[in-house]
Amino acid sequence: MAREKQEAQRSGQKTVKLCANIEAMKKDGALTSGCIVRTAGYYTIGDGGAAEYLILAQSTVERIGPEFISLDNGLVAVLVNVGAINYRMFGAKGDGVNDDGEQIKAAHMYANKMDIPVINLQGDFWIEKTDGIIIQTDVAWGKTKFHINERHNTSAPRFHITSKHTPISIELTEGEKQEFLEKFKPGVGVIPVMAAYKNCLVVVSDNKDRIGYRAGKAYGGKVSRMREELFYVEEYGRIIGDIAWAFSNYTTFIAYPADESYLSVEGGTFYVSGDDSGAKKMRYVMNGFRISRSRTIIRNQWVGLDTGKRDVSMMPRNGFYSFTNVYDCLLENVRLIPWEKDRGSKETSVSQGTYGLGGNRMFNVVFRNVTAEGSMVHWGVFGTNMNKNFRIERCKLNRVDVHFHCWNLQISDSEIGFKGISITGGGELIVTNTVCRDRRFINFRYDYGAKWDGSIYISNCRLAPDQSTDLSILSFMSANFDYRYPIGYAHMIKIEDFVVDYTAMPVKEVSCWVMRTAAHSSLRHGEGLFFPALAEFKNITVEGGGSGVRLMAIPNANGFKLKNEGVYDSTELISNAHLTFENIQLEVINSSGNKQDMHFIFESPTGKVGTHTLLPHIVFKNCRYFRGDFGGNIASILFEDCTVSEVRASDTKLLQGSIGFSNCKIKPVSSIANKPFSVASVLGTTFTNCLLLAPDINGQSRPDLLHLIDIVQLNKTVKYNHLNTRLGNDILKFCKNEGIVIAAAFIDMLKCHHELEAENVKMV
Repeated sequence: MAREKQEAQRSGQKTVKLCANIEAMKKDGALTSGCIVRTAGYYTIGDGGAAEYLILAQSTVERIGPEFISLDNGLVAVLVNVGAINYRMFGAKGDGVNDDGEQIKAAHMYANKMDIPVINLQGDFWIEKTDGIIIQTDVAWGKTKFHINERHNTSAPRFHITSKHTPISIELTEGEKQEFLEKFKPGVGVIPVMAAYKNCLVVVSDNKDRIGYRAGKAYGGKVSRMREELFYVEEYGRIIGDIAWAFSNYTTFIAYPADESYLSVEGGTFYVSGDDSGAKKMRYVMNGFRISRSRTIIRNQWVGLDTGKRDVSMMPRNGFYSFTNVYDCLLENVRLIPWEKDRGSKETSVSQGTYGLGGNRMFNVVFRNVTAEGSMVHWGVFGTNMNKNFRIERCKLNRVDVHFHCWNLQISDSEIGFKGISITGGGELIVTNTVCRDRRFINFRYDYGAKWDGSIYISNCRLAPDQSTDLSILSFMSANFDYRYPIGYAHMIKIEDFVVDYTAMPVKEVSCWVMRTAAHSSLRHGEGLFFPALAEFKNITVEGGGSGVRLMAIPNANGFKLKNEGVYDSTELISNAHLTFENIQLEVINSSGNKQDMHFIFESPTGKVGTHTLLPHIVFKNCRYFRGDFGGNIASILFEDCTVSEVRASDTKLLQGSIGFSNCKIKPVSSIANKPFSVASVLGTTFTNCLLLAPDINGQSRPDLLHLIDIVQLNKTVKYNHLNTRLGNDILKFCKNEGIVIAAAFIDMLKCHHELEAENVKMV
């Protein structure tokens, strides 16, 4: 525009003329170079397209851009004195016939060139075939309505929010490369050779190092991801973002410069037609925004189907909002919809996942007050990969999903619908004050290894499904398959103040597992799964008349590979994992002798014990009706303030560890008269301040079967270590009615007995 301004100064800008519209300006033969024209509208007076133009000779103008209009007298009108633009100024009609996308695209092209905002606060506009509308400046759409014809969807977005910076291919000397690779590993804070790329999002990839092989018949063991990481660089090479793994080499190394300001896109209503594009050669199509500019804020928008329309598209969509290679972005106060997929038949259903929110290589992206809900027909609204420092706040979404490599996820004050939370990855997983209506509160994706390589914190949350199928809070169901990276069940887990709500379930007799695990602890190629060094589950209650909670089933302990060493030598056990289950409303199980009728199952070990195999310390506090099978494993087990119905330390040998009961009630409950307790252990079994109650067999109190407990026989034996063990009133009443005198020696042994003392009562 410099030449145009110089020409205006030479001409003296003698006159300012008013024209009704653009057509009148074109036909005005009296216009001369240097004069200013003010139009009252683009097509008609007051249509919103009013603007000012500088009249220049064609020879003085480099005609590149939509701001130039040729006049009938051979001169050129150039748009000037513009602090902000709207779409009417570029000829958008909003009549439902014209493809307004062309004029909208031209308007943004001019705004980008002049670095001015687009302020278009009202009006209806129709976007037909136009795509690739580049946005590089602030936008205020207010109550503007866009009608998007999805019949013309392609793989290109309708709107593309981009940076004015171009990506940089990072080229290092051989010495710098080796320095980078040596330092680039988990825990790194500063890499000096990265200092030149401050204020950049950096993506490093090694296409020759394939990981994340995808399990499942559909993938045939051939679909994988390249090893990849992303991070942000601050001053002096300070690395922002956890690094998950080290690299031996890389094939691509790209820096995406982040803009020095935030770009804001606010307001707007988007009506999509729901039509099928018929673009069968395209794997995915787009109908909304691609965001590839860091520091972008999108807020206050509404997305839905146009009046009288429904979603009939057979093409999977890649997200109305799709974030790619971005750092520090926000989507806030947005309503959109998930897309239909499962319509009841193969002929009418979409063949692949179809998404409303998509993305790849996202870092520090926040979704706040976003709503996207639907029915079981709709696919999950989220579908992302490589999503780091992912935050969801005050949202209502039918699904949260990261297929591959979620790292650090926080969900707070939100409601997640029927499709649930489905992720794999690591870092910190923090969920607070959130409701999930899937049958699993968090599902760790089977196809990518059902792993979480980090810590899990869940508090003040609720699982409230409406499906009468098996439930779980955490589901780690991996395949016995070589995923080509370590998999396992997190390194730390803390769940507290959690409610399992059966209110909406038509059938209530369904178990909920606190933690579901796969049937294997090592994979067929020999690699062991990792296991939490600390797992605490506290204050888990049931509402809505449900069956209650079961805890977990642990497969072969010797297959696991823990970070910390454990030691056991038949004299001492130094545990490498600590599990606590406290104040949990357990399911009331009426055992029939089946091993699966348990709240806690620890499968019998096979193979050799190693220094990094699972050697746990397990604590149960304030858990009623507990049943557990510990499979003869090496473990330190402690019950506090529990009502214990069945404990099988081992079926064939002593438990390799210790068992303690403190302030517990021992009360067998079963449908058959079996022996529900086998609690002998190598390091000692101890009862402190415990109460022995009569067995309940088929709903009947049977004090005559006290011997089934296999801890004491009335007036005959007292096994193990005891301090202040007492008999329940039901047993005392039985003895009184039957004329049985409780021997003083027997009482003395209940008060204090050591395992080294004789277990038989000496009658005097």
